[in-house]
Amino acid sequence: MSIKNRVDLTRFRGASLLVEALEAALEAADPYSAVLRHVRRVDNEVEVAGRRYSLSGAVHVVGFGKASLKMARALVDILGDVAGGVVISPVGGGSVGPVEVLRGDHPLPGENTLRASERLLQYLEGVGEGDLLFVLISGGGSALFEAPEEGVFLQDIAWVSGELMRRGADIVELNAVRKRLSAVKGGKLLRRIKARRVVSLIVSDVVGDRLDTIASGPTAPDETAREHAVAVLRRYGLWEEMPPHLRSALLRTPDTVKPDDPLLERVHNVVVASNLQSLLAASQLLAGRGFNVVILSAALEGEAREVGRVLASAAKSAAWFGYPAKPPVALLAGGETVVRVRGRGVGGRNQELCLSFAIAARGLPVSAACMGTDGVDGNSPAAGAVVDGDTAEEAERAGLDPLGHLDNNDSYTFFQQLHRAIYTGPTGTNVNDVFIAVVGH
Repeated sequence: MSIKNRVDLTRFRGASLLVEALEAALEAADPYSAVLRHVRRVDNEVEVAGRRYSLSGAVHVVGFGKASLKMARALVDILGDVAGGVVISPVGGGSVGPVEVLRGDHPLPGENTLRASERLLQYLEGVGEGDLLFVLISGGGSALFEAPEEGVFLQDIAWVSGELMRRGADIVELNAVRKRLSAVKGGKLLRRIKARRVVSLIVSDVVGDRLDTIASGPTAPDETAREHAVAVLRRYGLWEEMPPHLRSALLRTPDTVKPDDPLLERVHNVVVASNLQSLLAASQLLAGRGFNVVILSAALEGEAREVGRVLASAAKSAAWFGYPAKPPVALLAGGETVVRVRGRGVGGRNQELCLSFAIAARGLPVSAACMGTDGVDGNSPAAGAVVDGDTAEEAERAGLDPLGHLDNNDSYTFFQQLHRAIYTGPTGTNVNDVFIAVVGH
C-alpha cells in the first residue's frame, strides 16, 4: 500500500522517512502475506501454526471483516481445492474461486450486513461434521456479520453501537454489550457450526489481541458477565435511554460461550497479524537508518488528545534529556485511542492525536505521524496525518487556530488545509493505529 503519492514529502521535515516506516507497518499487516506465513499445504494435509489437519474431507471457508477478502484469496491459493464458502467484506461482489464475496455495512450494521449474514449462516448448514472449516476473522467483523437475538432488531444494535462509540466507549466495552444482543458473537457462532474441526485465522484489531474482543469473539470464549454489559450502558448514560424491549432482551438472551464449554475443543484460534508485528516491521526499517528505536507501547489506549500530549512529553524527554533514548531516536506506539465528541467537526482519533501532539511539541526538533492501518480515520476521508514541531506555528500563519480545531473535533479540516493529511483509501486490513515520531533527525 503506497501513500507517497498522497503526501507532499518535500514540504515537511522527516515526512519521507515517516511514510516509509508507515508503509513497512502496513506491509506487515497485509492479510494475504499473513496467511501465507501461518498456513501451508503438505501433501494431503494443511499445517496451521504447527497443527496438521487432513484434507480428506471437504474444506470450507467463511469469514467477515476488512481483511477477509485478502485472507480468503490467500487460503484458496494455498489449498487449491476448496469446496466453497462465503466471506463478507466492506467491498463485496464476485468471488474468490468457489468462495462468494458479499458486502456488509461498516461501521454500523445495516441491511447489507443482515442479508450477507443470513447467507453465511445458510451456507454453514451444509457444512458436515467431518469437514474442515476455516473461519476468517478481522477488524470490522462486528458490524459486517450480525444476527440479532430473538426480540432484538438490527436497528437496535446499530443504535446502541453508534451511541457507545459517540460517547467514547472503547472496543472492549462496546463488544461486551453487542455480545448480549447478538446470536453469533461471544462464541455463539460455534453453536451454528456442525464441523468438528474449525480453524479461525484472525487479524487482530484489538489492543492486546484479545480473542474474545476481535469482531466480538464469534469463535472464542467470553469471560465477561451480563452485569458488565449493564454497567457499561449505565456508565455512558444509555441504560435508561434504551427502549424497554431492548433492556429486557439484554437481560434474558442466551449467555455467551464460557471457557469451559466443550464446543471450544473443536476450534483452533490463530492470530496471523497484529499491531505489534507492524511496529516491529517499522522499527526494523528505522533501525536500519541509524535511529535508536524505542517501542513505547503496543497497547496504547485513552482519549486521543490526552495520549497526544503524553507522546509529546516522551519526545521532549528524548530531545532534552536523552531518555528513553538519545537522538536520533524513533519513538513508536500502537493501539487504539478514543475520541469524546464535543464539537461538530470532521476528523478521527489519529488526526486528533496528531493535532494534540503538534500543539504540545511546538518548537521541538521532531516529526511524527499517526494513522489507522485500515485507511479510515473517524468521519473523515483521511487515514491520519503528518506533523512536526513547526505545525502549530505554520497553522497560525495560515489563519488557523489549532486549539479551536481540537476543541471542535475538527482535526481533518485543520490538516487538509495544511496539506498534511494522509490518504490511503481502504487498505483491506486493520491492526489498529500506528504512531511514529523521530526526534533529532
